[in-house]
Amino acid sequence: MRTSAKLCKKINGLFPLPRHPFNLQSGGVMTYGEWQYEKGKDTIKFYLCFTDAREMFFGKVVLDIGCGAAGKSLYYASLGAEKIYGVDILESYKAEACALAQKLGLAGKFEFVCADASALPFEDGSADTIIMNDAMEHVANPEKVLREAMRTLRRGGRLYLNFPPYYHPFGAHLSDAIGIPWVQLFFSDAALIEVYRDAVRNLPDGPRRLAFRISRGEDGEEYFSYINKMTIRKFKEILKRTSITPVYYHEAPLRGFLSPLARVAGLKEGLVKMVVCVLEKN
Repeated sequence: MRTSAKLCKKINGLFPLPRHPFNLQSGGVMTYGEWQYEKGKDTIKFYLCFTDAREMFFGKVVLDIGCGAAGKSLYYASLGAEKIYGVDILESYKAEACALAQKLGLAGKFEFVCADASALPFEDGSADTIIMNDAMEHVANPEKVLREAMRTLRRGGRLYLNFPPYYHPFGAHLSDAIGIPWVQLFFSDAALIEVYRDAVRNLPDGPRRLAFRISRGEDGEEYFSYINKMTIRKFKEILKRTSITPVYYHEAPLRGFLSPLARVAGLKEGLVKMVVCVLEKN
């Protein structure tokens, strides 16, 4: 293990891990889908000063892009959606998602669709609402995904999109094993890969976590393939290139008292908790 990785590992021992669904599932506390359902209300709270849950979901055909095990999709279904399609690129989530839909009595409203969000298998104008909760930072082609989502929306339909920027304290998305806030500022990806692998290697689901997070490029080097390092700046550049003007945009600070600092250009990337954006198809 390289020196920087050893240092990171040592520092990591000083920080408690945040509550994380991977650890809850491996510990037998609850499944990933159940955790998502429990957190469903939190996934829409950032929009509620602009709209309400009824306007977002009631009687609507909804696409939940990046649904994972679809717990959040099923929460939206419970709010009165006519039909909800949980879209995820990983087929492995399907069994858990469908089992949870049956358990909650929502199977008739839900369908799991395994698809790449940059090539959605839906006709133009077929969705009333699309929601992308914590998904924009994971897709391989974010601009193409955004264009696909807008294509799929009906006229007057809305895309609700929120994501934590990469330089958020836990924006590296490693907090199931690394609890150091802003760790991506202090250590290279190579060091973090070593520390993460060491931390999860003896866990029952360790191989699955590694396969989910880490890939090897054509040059033979390992990299974090589950995240595209989306920043506020990158997202705004994508909006500019697509000529889409949000009907609502907000950068939620980590804490209320940090609001003034979270508006400063040089600081906001690390002090904004969530970028919140609503796009409407004309």
